Amino acid sequence: MSQIALPLVWPADPRDEEFVVSPSNERAVHALDRWATWPVMTSLLVGPRKSGRSLLARIFAAKSGGTIIDDAPGRPETELFHAWNRAQEQRRPLLLVADVAPPSWDLQLPDLRSRLSATPLAEIGPPDDILMRALLEREFTRRSLDARPDLIEWLVARIERSHLAVIRCVDALDQEVMERRKRLSIPLARTTLAAAALITTPPEP
Repeated sequence: MSQIALPLVWPADPRDEEFVVSPSNERAVHALDRWATWPVMTSLLVGPRKSGRSLLARIFAAKSGGTIIDDAPGRPETELFHAWNRAQEQRRPLLLVADVAPPSWDLQLPDLRSRLSATPLAEIGPPDDILMRALLEREFTRRSLDARPDLIEWLVARIERSHLAVIRCVDALDQEVMERRKRLSIPLARTTLAAAALITTPPEP
């Protein structure tokens, strides 16, 4: 009986504590660096999951001495309201982290809604080519996979432009390499990712 290679939960890598800055997120980084100039002592940080938003928030808290509330839309509105007020009273910066901006939060408290409408917004956008390459290289390195530059470029041009897509694609390729005992290559990536519906442009024949 042949053994099936099981997917692994990869341990944290020290480089995970390095937030990679590129044009897609540099405005958010700059806004958090300038927290002392905020019009109020609270800001919103929004971005897609796996975009490094929680890591960026932790870096902000360490540098500013401020506090963070992750997944803010899932917290009680009264908690957010009092945290917002407390940040102003104590002059201690507060960062609220979410997937999307407050207009999509379906808020019920008018006072919280008005406060958040006056709160500056820092947004992490979809990864650009520079960040896509960096994320792919990091994910492949974490798994000790030899991904050549031509494969990286091939993937950047064909997979969905999102942080989560990078992880899903590398996971799929890692699993295929372990199961098939094959070298990582463009033909293997083409077959594997097409079968998993992870290619957004038609693969070349």
